[in-house]
Amino acid sequence: MLTPRAFVALTIASAIALVHGRQTTVVPKAKFVPLHPTASTASLQLTLVLPPTNIDGLHTALYDVSDPKSANYGKHLSKSDVEAFVAPKPESVKAITTWLAQHNINAEVASPSGDMLRINVPVSTANALLAANFTDFKDKDTGATLTRTLSVSIPDDVEPHLQYIYPTTQFIPPLQPNRPPFKIVTPTPGNPAPKRQGFDICSVDVVPQCLEDYYHIPTAPGTAPGNSIAVAGYLDEIASEDDLEIFFLAWRPDITTTPEFDVVSIDGGVTSGDGTLEASLDIQYTVGVATGVPTTLYSVGDSTAQGFIDIVNYLLGLDELPLVLTTSYGFNETDFQGSEDFANTFCNAYAQLGARGTSIFFASGDNGAYSFEYESECDGTTFGPSFPSGCPFLTSVGATTGYDSGPEVVADFSGGGFSNIFPQPSYQSAAVENYLDALGSTNEGLFNRSGRAYPDVSAQGINYVTRVNGTFFLVLGTSASTPVWASVVALLNDALLNAGKPPLGFINPLLYSEGAAALNDITNGTNTGCGAQGFPALAGWDPATGLGSPDYDKLLALVMSL
Repeated sequence: MLTPRAFVALTIASAIALVHGRQTTVVPKAKFVPLHPTASTASLQLTLVLPPTNIDGLHTALYDVSDPKSANYGKHLSKSDVEAFVAPKPESVKAITTWLAQHNINAEVASPSGDMLRINVPVSTANALLAANFTDFKDKDTGATLTRTLSVSIPDDVEPHLQYIYPTTQFIPPLQPNRPPFKIVTPTPGNPAPKRQGFDICSVDVVPQCLEDYYHIPTAPGTAPGNSIAVAGYLDEIASEDDLEIFFLAWRPDITTTPEFDVVSIDGGVTSGDGTLEASLDIQYTVGVATGVPTTLYSVGDSTAQGFIDIVNYLLGLDELPLVLTTSYGFNETDFQGSEDFANTFCNAYAQLGARGTSIFFASGDNGAYSFEYESECDGTTFGPSFPSGCPFLTSVGATTGYDSGPEVVADFSGGGFSNIFPQPSYQSAAVENYLDALGSTNEGLFNRSGRAYPDVSAQGINYVTRVNGTFFLVLGTSASTPVWASVVALLNDALLNAGKPPLGFINPLLYSEGAAALNDITNGTNTGCGAQGFPALAGWDPATGLGSPDYDKLLALVMSL
């Protein structure tokens, strides 16, 4: 029986004998164990990504419309403008389609700009096309099975016209079911949910009224035409109207008619069923906080990283985009190292949304300085950033606690740190430099001081009362704080639209320049490390809570003045 190391050597040697062009070879982490060659008749769906015409131009345009000091602030790009930056050159499309036709393969366009093509082929055809040896690997940590190859070869005349093909040599595990921590709440007899019984519920739990009171969030429903929130869902997560109705009866009695939400399926995502934890949390704290703002749950059936790109491509294909997108899922950035082209495509998809006026929020992770599920590689020698919070074109959200009896402090699980893939953007460089100067030698050598730093902001993240399939739970995590920030921005957009102003779009340049004064700075506490302290909260930005939590009144005054 071949050992994994011997299998890698034999596979690469076999591929080298067939190479006629650019070859990419990888040695996966030891946790990926080869099982057997993938059946030759098995079907593979491969996405071919072509180089964009002018990705630097897209980035420049995004910053231009997002910087409050720019004369073009708020003048978001049209659908055709964005596509022109990202579309491949005609000669690239011709080179790729000609190459595929030589193997009797027809490709479908998989993105609005045409920079992604998709093929469905038998493994035998994929092996021949790429001089590959597709094999089934088992991830010892998660038990997931991935079909991958250790080597691919691209012909010389095709190579300049192709960035990468996925999934081939990228060993990125799919999302794994990992519900946020929770506990069941026992309802008070005779009441549909725990009610105030001589004490302030906000001293122990979080319901919409607590967030409204502390963050000065308005209770009045949104009214602006064209406003909307998109909630991303994965792993067969679904929310139910029945749970939402009881949630509103208990915690939004000021709203006489429970708002509805829509569900859209992408990649075969579920559209109905009993309520599940994450989707219920996300819907109840968007619909329940930004009440009146039309909200859609986009249920994505593909739980791989490609599913995250597919939802963006779906949205980019719409003439009218949702103005806010919130996602409570993520990956470990270490799994994308060695696949930087893929990581950049992932990030650039969000740049396209931002350029068109969508604000994008991602949970920063629930393991402190160690991403989402980093326990198996948490060895105390280096911190592990989360993905895609390191992408500079989105807003990463951490978590706080303790606002009932005084200023908020860090929720110790709040994800934060520095990317090892994405460099630090200029909009945050001054704030991060101030933090690093104050931090001194603490955690020296454990993180990349020049990497994109996250989170950008934070909000309460502990004990959210959530109705799930007929039962009330208390839920914690950055997956709770993230929809709150999405709701705050949706309500700010509502005020802007009603005043004839454009929506906020990509908000980081605003937050790091003028917006910090409109936030509650968190200066106490630390997130967790691995056998050591993580990052302490200090005055100003920090990698535990970012710039701080929202003050809606101050934010409203700021954005209305622009």
